[in-house]
Amino acid sequence: VSISDEGYELKFLGKNYARLLASLDTTTVVVPNEEHNSKEENKNSENIYISGDNLDGLKHLLKSYSGKIKCIYIDPPYNTGTDGFVYNDSFDFTVENLSEKLSISEEKAARILDLTKRGSASHSAWLMFMYSRLLLARDLLSEDGAIFISIDDNEQSNLKLLCDDVFGEDKFAAQLPRITKKSGKDHTNGIASNHDYVLVYNRGIFSGIFANIEDYIETDEYLKERGPYKLNQTLDYDSLWYNTAMDFPIEVEGLSLVPGGDLETHKKRHKGIHNAKDWVWRWSKEKFDFGYENGFVVIKEGKDRKRIYTKTYYGATIKKENGKYCVEKIDRDKKLSSLAFTENKYSNDNATKEIGKIFDKNTFESPKPTTLIKTIIDLLPDDAIILDFFSGSGTTADAVLKANKKGGNRKFIMVQLPEISKKNADNFKTIDEIGINRIQLVANNIRKENPGIEIDLGFKHYVLQEPSSKTLDKIIEFDTNENTLFADKTLLEEFGKPTILRTWMVNDGYGLTDEAIEIDLAGYKAYYMKNHLYLIDTEIPNEAIERLVVKYETEGSFNPENVVLFGYSFTWTEMEQIKTNLKRLKGTEKNLNINFDVRY
Repeated sequence: VSISDEGYELKFLGKNYARLLASLDTTTVVVPNEEHNSKEENKNSENIYISGDNLDGLKHLLKSYSGKIKCIYIDPPYNTGTDGFVYNDSFDFTVENLSEKLSISEEKAARILDLTKRGSASHSAWLMFMYSRLLLARDLLSEDGAIFISIDDNEQSNLKLLCDDVFGEDKFAAQLPRITKKSGKDHTNGIASNHDYVLVYNRGIFSGIFANIEDYIETDEYLKERGPYKLNQTLDYDSLWYNTAMDFPIEVEGLSLVPGGDLETHKKRHKGIHNAKDWVWRWSKEKFDFGYENGFVVIKEGKDRKRIYTKTYYGATIKKENGKYCVEKIDRDKKLSSLAFTENKYSNDNATKEIGKIFDKNTFESPKPTTLIKTIIDLLPDDAIILDFFSGSGTTADAVLKANKKGGNRKFIMVQLPEISKKNADNFKTIDEIGINRIQLVANNIRKENPGIEIDLGFKHYVLQEPSSKTLDKIIEFDTNENTLFADKTLLEEFGKPTILRTWMVNDGYGLTDEAIEIDLAGYKAYYMKNHLYLIDTEIPNEAIERLVVKYETEGSFNPENVVLFGYSFTWTEMEQIKTNLKRLKGTEKNLNINFDVRY
């Protein structure tokens, strides 16, 4: 028996193919949404929204953000059979070509290509889809970063093994269950389907998963000693176990209050006429008196009557010691339990209501609640970059903006495929449109509620675009040896200068938020960014080249060592003139050795 290939790992059809896809460079270009990006609220923003396939988006991001992302949260398709997931890709490999690239038989290559073309939703197809993306995501994470992935029972066991492979089994932190709705449809085995999980892999950005303070938003005169508080449910409730001792009148603020609010029913209960599930107080008379005197109680108008509510302070609670009640200081910064997300506030029911309030209608299928993302955000430094490359309705961006409202300068990067929304919401043809509009509406609400607030509420928008077949044909047919006498202005026009410049800047590590400085060289526009000077326009005059040399020689801070030229825009003569003149700088005081990079 040959054991040379045995080992503990997750194997599936197309694993090496997924690795191959992750290694190939993207053929897309980065098209800036110039109208959007030039608006006052967006032009200096460090937040990013990318419309395009996330495989391409991750490849572009890697060139500028490798090792810089502190946190990734994703909510990928669950492969339930009803969530619309099918695997399709646009790579045109032949059986022979793929067989050679992966060193596999043609029979196996044919099976892989069949999987990629026929719209499969098998486990292998889903794993192949996820593997290539997680490999890229791993390289984006900082050395101490963490990734959080929402998933349900259909693929959670496979995803756990896949992430062990990608991130390392030692980086596994938790698999946290989350209640998705109050009730669920029964499976064939009779168990309600109303939960999923958040899978966590942590490289060290947090030492544990800690509770947060976000729910404690109210303040009173005890703020300094007790911290903020949250208002709890009413003191009276319908108990499963009726107890006469907890059913007494409370005389307060000129009112006589009884559990349930009905005095006659209260009297009948004390005569033994009551249901098993009847009204009582949650606190004893002694605890209520202490709580009321020490600010733990609020009397306010309920739906039908005055009712008693209680306060839970972040830093204090009521404690009974030696038979007497007292105020005890506490620290709620404790680790979350494995049931951290099982409260209803983390449910999809809550998320649906949340997005319904933003758009005045439900515009998205199964959104995630911002409370889920906020809990994750609270684990991170307040200047962290947070990436979501299955951004959907934009919940992650929403949560980041709301977190920054309370302090911090966290940045988001969203990537979303412009696919048709299942809801077919009015005015929104694609899911990325829903996300973009949600971010804008949330930002407007924050401005309205907080006049004069100075936080980053904008974002830069980019679209990933495949060159047209017409453009590709021109590129393929362009012969750098034959086309040296004439520049081809049509290729510049088809791509557009902003697209060429931004695609190059991302490739050279300058990201998607910094802008190049426009330099006027005798009417010719060049673009300067730190160590690079970009020449894109056609028809560069001799005077412009002379001005460029003088700028190098006379401006001490101007030292770009890389001059990048759009090859289609320059004749051979123009290129030689630029190279010859700039090579003179080698013998000057600056002693610059210019690198010429002609890109086609």
